[in-house]
Amino acid sequence: MKKTVIITGASSGIGKACAELLAKNYDLILCSRNEDKLKELQKTLQAHGNKVLVFKLDVRSDTEVSSLFNTLAAEGIGVDVLINSAGLALGLETLDRSLEEDIHAMIDTNIKGLLFMSKHALKVMKAANKGHIINLGSIAGIDSYPTGITYAATKSAVKSISDGLRKDIIPNNIRITNIQPGLVETKFSVIRFYGDTKKAKSVYKGIKPLSANDIASIIKYAIELPQHVQINEITVTPTHQATVEHIYRTN
Repeated sequence: MKKTVIITGASSGIGKACAELLAKNYDLILCSRNEDKLKELQKTLQAHGNKVLVFKLDVRSDTEVSSLFNTLAAEGIGVDVLINSAGLALGLETLDRSLEEDIHAMIDTNIKGLLFMSKHALKVMKAANKGHIINLGSIAGIDSYPTGITYAATKSAVKSISDGLRKDIIPNNIRITNIQPGLVETKFSVIRFYGDTKKAKSVYKGIKPLSANDIASIIKYAIELPQHVQINEITVTPTHQATVEHIYRTN
């Protein structure tokens, strides 16, 4: 039977890359706050002949997340795979100079949103005794760095949540995977720097970063392993990046 994959943050970046890569073989449920971009993506991906449903969703709202899963249940749609891709970083300042609204946005999206989605997906997966949750963490969750501690803290939480969930659901036929990328060139830095594309470009200067497609390929690999094989976590960086701050740049 064909699997159904739900992807948050599906309108751009790694979430979109996952949707594009998986559309050939899976039914998709794509979620994002940007409904227009989702509908554009839906038109493109439906050409593969599989089901593509789109939902405007703010993962920070447990009410909206609950409503989504109630709608899916009413339609008789199960969830085999959840890809928690929604997430963001805002600002690059020491904590005392950070904006309060940025701190709230990162915690609410990166931690609460992931928890809300996972909570409701697990109810469906436990009932079916099968499933796979894939969380998008970061190497920042392993090694914090100055001027980015709130973001790093949220990704450390993603690792902790992933490790805890794996223990929570050990009696069930459910897999939990945490993907921890280094530098990936998407709109991530543009958002972090509030639309300053020049500043965002400088993050990747002198190094060939990972692409969203690179991460999507790894996620696809993890999904398609035999059911008895669980990848707990994957840490992946560009060849010239060892840690968050250890980067070799050619110029």
